[in-house]
Amino acid sequence: MKAGGGRLVRSDGRDIRLTSLDKTYYPKTGTTKGEVVRYYTQIAPFLLPHISGRPLNLKRYPEGVEGPMFYQKSCPDHRPEWLPTVDVPHSDRPGETRHCTVETLADLLWLVNLGDLEVHPLPWKRGAFARPTHVVFDLDPGPGASLSACCRVALLLRRVLSDLGLPSYAKTSGGKGVHVLAPVGGGPSSETTSRFARTAAQALERVMPDAVTSNMRKELRPGKVFVDWSQNAAHKSTVAPYSLRARDRPSVSTPITWDEVESGLERPERLVFGPDAVVERVERHGDLMTGVLEPGPPLPEWARRGV
Repeated sequence: MKAGGGRLVRSDGRDIRLTSLDKTYYPKTGTTKGEVVRYYTQIAPFLLPHISGRPLNLKRYPEGVEGPMFYQKSCPDHRPEWLPTVDVPHSDRPGETRHCTVETLADLLWLVNLGDLEVHPLPWKRGAFARPTHVVFDLDPGPGASLSACCRVALLLRRVLSDLGLPSYAKTSGGKGVHVLAPVGGGPSSETTSRFARTAAQALERVMPDAVTSNMRKELRPGKVFVDWSQNAAHKSTVAPYSLRARDRPSVSTPITWDEVESGLERPERLVFGPDAVVERVERHGDLMTGVLEPGPPLPEWARRGV
């Protein structure tokens, strides 16, 4: 039903007023806010398990991808009383910031209506501050490197993690990179997962010094894949599986099989997915990253001891 220039929808027993649904969010393709809302409504059964109970860093594009973007950690004061929140201790001073989180489609749609185009959860859940559920590696190609180079590094990283007894799962970044996630058990601290990820990234760099860097200095990245281990910090966020990205064209951070990663060595263009393709994929295959939702093995003892 219409309500004051918008559309009033009811979901999970909540009323959400969706506004400006005809606004163009992706000018290159003419994709509207209404189409973004439709995608998130369709993908919610697969997205929500990956973000439920996790604090979110909001990345808002109220005028679309070519308009101003602003980054917001604090959940808006005008939020409905039913929207769940998580209090996150500040990293550099006393006190807390109240972050939004989501449990239901209604929660998600309220945030999407604000222009929160990308979904960025922190690596831990409510009640377990700085106790991440997984380790994440963000493989980011520098100038002159490519998605196929990221696939090559991802396959080596998978071997390294497997040798340590850790299963791993891959997804596209929705841009030119690849994200590799390894679920972990035992409640490690963010310091432990960060230290482990950094050590693994440095090992990759030693094996492939001409193709990999674990150093954050941008002048070292041309022609190489930067293995960003820093996303494991307690206050850092990584784009969620199935989240849209704010690129020229609507693309999605998409879970992929390791066979698809291998095929990306020769045909990286096959690893670029739009929202319609992702909806079709989950209808055929389900959630290829469901393994991340279960606790994995504990990290190696040397990582837990800080050796």
